[in-house]
Amino acid sequence: MTPRYARNKRITLAAATAVAAGALLGTALTTSASAQAAAAAPAGSTALAAAPTALTPSARSSLIQQAQADVAETGRQIGLGAEEKLVVKDVVKDADGSLHTRYERTYAGLPVLGGDLIVHTDKSGKTQGVTKATNASLKVASLKPQIAAAKAEKQALTAAQAAGSEKTVADQAPRKVIWAGEGTPVLAYETVVGGLQDDGTPNELHVVTDAATGAKLHEYQAIETGTGKTLYSGTVTLNTYNSGTSYQLYDTTRGGHKTYNLARGTSGTGTLFTDADDIWGTGTASSSSSDQTAAADAAYGAAVTWDFYKNTFGRSGIRNDGKAAYSRVHYGNAYVNAFWDDSCFCMTYGDGSGNTHPLTSLDVAGHEMSHGVTSVTAGLNYSGESGGLNEATSDIFGTGVEFAAGNASDAGDYLIGEKIDINGNGTPLRYMDKPSKDGASADYWSSTLRSKDVHYSSGPANHFFYLLSEGSGAKTINGVSYNSPTYNGSTVTGIGRAKALQIWYKALTSYMTSSTNYKGARSATLSAASALYGSGSAEYNAVAAAWTAVNVSG
Repeated sequence: MTPRYARNKRITLAAATAVAAGALLGTALTTSASAQAAAAAPAGSTALAAAPTALTPSARSSLIQQAQADVAETGRQIGLGAEEKLVVKDVVKDADGSLHTRYERTYAGLPVLGGDLIVHTDKSGKTQGVTKATNASLKVASLKPQIAAAKAEKQALTAAQAAGSEKTVADQAPRKVIWAGEGTPVLAYETVVGGLQDDGTPNELHVVTDAATGAKLHEYQAIETGTGKTLYSGTVTLNTYNSGTSYQLYDTTRGGHKTYNLARGTSGTGTLFTDADDIWGTGTASSSSSDQTAAADAAYGAAVTWDFYKNTFGRSGIRNDGKAAYSRVHYGNAYVNAFWDDSCFCMTYGDGSGNTHPLTSLDVAGHEMSHGVTSVTAGLNYSGESGGLNEATSDIFGTGVEFAAGNASDAGDYLIGEKIDINGNGTPLRYMDKPSKDGASADYWSSTLRSKDVHYSSGPANHFFYLLSEGSGAKTINGVSYNSPTYNGSTVTGIGRAKALQIWYKALTSYMTSSTNYKGARSATLSAASALYGSGSAEYNAVAAAWTAVNVSG
């Protein structure tokens, strides 16, 4: 029998592009963590003492286990009440030995939605500060519901049906939780309803209902989606696996990523793509449900995204545990969308209009998979300002993926979805240098921002990232012309995209929480810049200037 092995193969393929959505809730950020100053160094350099260091899966697991063993003492040190308990979600270790341990909370044994926090410790284990999603005192007047769970379920079903779901019962019985997302924490029910939305996207609607009054407190859609319809071509290298009888679209070098064929289905994992000669795709789209081109695109996008996070931040996979997500292509019939789903830990791509425009490309992969990274780190709630920041995070890292790929057919730029021509006139979906050019996004922060769709409330954060990277005014980058304005008429000097990416990633993984809003994002990125480059450094001052330029003041 032929030995099993993985191999690289040059192939010609065609890809498609889409742009997506993000995760959950939205309130305030309080940060009291003291940031250690570090001498300025090139972004991504190991000389940055406060930069997250690469951890092996076993080292990360050991840190999490140790933190979980110490939760009682940690809770006592940070002043939690007798009914409050901590559950470790993640640990980030900096090059200087500092730790940033992210926790979820329970109260009287019930999950606390919006109760997440981060404890910052130095290399000796001494607590340096705590970043909380909410500052509200976690005391609940009563743990006895005044309404029946059935009323909460009915409310959730009504909301889901308005979105297109035909479900008549919830996927899970309403569970009791503590709602701390906004205002005074209260006892509540959380109900989850599945089915399909109007456009065929899976539905996973979460509805939070006050257990005393029956009022709807919050709702969010857990499926993160995007839209697009264009082809992208290029010759790339894919790592495949020889099973002995055929080749599999299975990348053993990047956490075991696999690409599956749903063959127009809308559920399940699908069938792993196999091939006799290890040449995947034709470089053109096909309406066939077994077409390999879309699969090759998806596998390539996953590989480039993995490499971006590994090479730029030392992050090994979306969860940072060395394990890959998986991809599914040929979802539904003429489904013009792509989405990330936490429940399956997977990316899913539709074939677009006429089943000939698969939504698989670098833009989609980088953007959508970054929703997974946000989910397992800050968990930015997918509504209000935090929802906009969630979307912007995917745009920012998706842009980073595109630049890092160095693909001549799709050169890096600050345009989102520029290849998909979703408007039918060659214009991109979003612009980072001046977001309002899309006709809906905001250039600057205002008090009305939280009422916008999260794809448009992402504008100020995208604008901030562009200004921090490249600065204000007119310039041409990779053949694309930009002209970025500022709210206060100031001139902003950029620090380069590499450093800007390091600052945003550090802020996301070490300082942002589920409820971070724009003011909180300013605080988080300043803390990150201070830790990486020093308080008062050129980088720190540039972060402050870029936020002020989009009307987010201290």
